[in-house]
Amino acid sequence: MTSQRTLNRLFVLHSWAGIVTGLLMFIVCFSGAVVVFKNEIDLWANPSLAGLPRTQPPAPLDAVLAQLQARYPGATVETIALPDEVNPNYFAHVRERGAPASQRTKVALRSDTGAVVGPVDSQLGQYLRMLHVFLFFGPRWIVGFLGVAMLVLIATGIVIHRKILAELFTQRWGRSFRVVMSDLHKSAGIWGLGFHILIAATGAWLGLAPLFEQGTKYVMAGAPAASAVRKPPAAEPAPMQSLDALYRSAQQAVPGLQARYVSLRRWGTSAAEASFTGALAGHLASTARVDMNAATGAPKKALDPRTAGFWSLVNGLMEPLHFGDFGGLALKWLYFILGMTPAFLSISGTLIWLDSRQQRRREAQQQAGVPPGLQA
Repeated sequence: MTSQRTLNRLFVLHSWAGIVTGLLMFIVCFSGAVVVFKNEIDLWANPSLAGLPRTQPPAPLDAVLAQLQARYPGATVETIALPDEVNPNYFAHVRERGAPASQRTKVALRSDTGAVVGPVDSQLGQYLRMLHVFLFFGPRWIVGFLGVAMLVLIATGIVIHRKILAELFTQRWGRSFRVVMSDLHKSAGIWGLGFHILIAATGAWLGLAPLFEQGTKYVMAGAPAASAVRKPPAAEPAPMQSLDALYRSAQQAVPGLQARYVSLRRWGTSAAEASFTGALAGHLASTARVDMNAATGAPKKALDPRTAGFWSLVNGLMEPLHFGDFGGLALKWLYFILGMTPAFLSISGTLIWLDSRQQRRREAQQQAGVPPGLQA
C-alpha cells in the first residue's frame, strides 16, 4: 500500500516533469502524430506528382542517375529514393555545383522513364519529420530524453491514479473547469496507456541508444592515438559499376532486401560507395543495409537484422514500431488518433497545474483577509 506521503511526492514529480517538458512534449507528440502521413503530405503539397504514372517494375536506377547527371551537370547526386506504395515517383537529393555545403535540391523523376520532372516545390512532410526527430537543429538525444520523461510521467500517473479501471468511464461534465479537465486528462492517459508506453519506450531507445553505443565503443576501445590516425589514400577517377548490377549484388548479400534509398559517396572515383537501405520482405525490421564498392562491385559491409543478433533485431524493430509505417493506411490513422493523446495530455496537464496554482493563491489570499476585489 503506497503511503500518502509517497503519493504526494510522486504527484509533485509528475506535475513538475510535465511542466518542465510540456512545450517540447507537445511539439514532439503533435508533429509525430502528423508525420505518420509524411509521404501522403508530400503528395498533397505537390499535387502534380500524384498524377504521374506508376509502373512496375520502375525505370532502371542507371537511367535515373543518367537523367540527373544530364539535367544537373557537375552536381553531386547524394541520394535516390525509389517509388513505394504511396509515392509513384523517384526522388533524388542533389547538391548543385557552387551551392552551400548544407543546401540540397530535392528532385522528382518519373517512375516509368526516369525523366526529371523538376525540383519539389514543398517538403512539408520532411520538415515535420525533422521537427519531430531533431527539433530541427537539436541532437536526437534531446527527443530521446523526452521519451524517458514520458515514461516517468506514465509510471507516476499509474501510481497516482491507482483506481484505473474505475476511472475509465469517469467524466464529471457539470463540475469546475479543473475537475472536467482532470477527468479528460485521466481518461486520455488511461485509454491510450499501452500506446503511450510503446511510443515513449521506442522514442527513448531511438534517441539515446546511439549515444550509449558511441560512449561504450569509446570506453572499450579508448581514444585513438594521434599517430594511429591516417588519412585515407587519395581517390583517383575510375569507371563505375552499373547501379542496377550493384543493387542485384546487394540483394544477394542480404536476401529479401527491398531498397528504399540508394546513397552515393565519392561517385566517379576509386573509393566510390553505393549503399542500399530498406526493408526486408516479410519482416518488420527496417534497418537492412548493404554498402557496395561502386568501382569494383564488391560488397563492403552488410547489415542483416535477422543474423546480427538479438539486440540488433530489437534495434531494427524500434523505428517501424515508433512511426507505424508497416501496416498500411488504417494503421497510420490509428497511430495518428492515439498519437494526438500525448499532445492533449501535455496541454491539459499544464492547464490543470495553472488552475490549481491560481486556486491555491486565491485560498491563501482569503486566509490572509485580502478583500475579493483586490485579489489577483
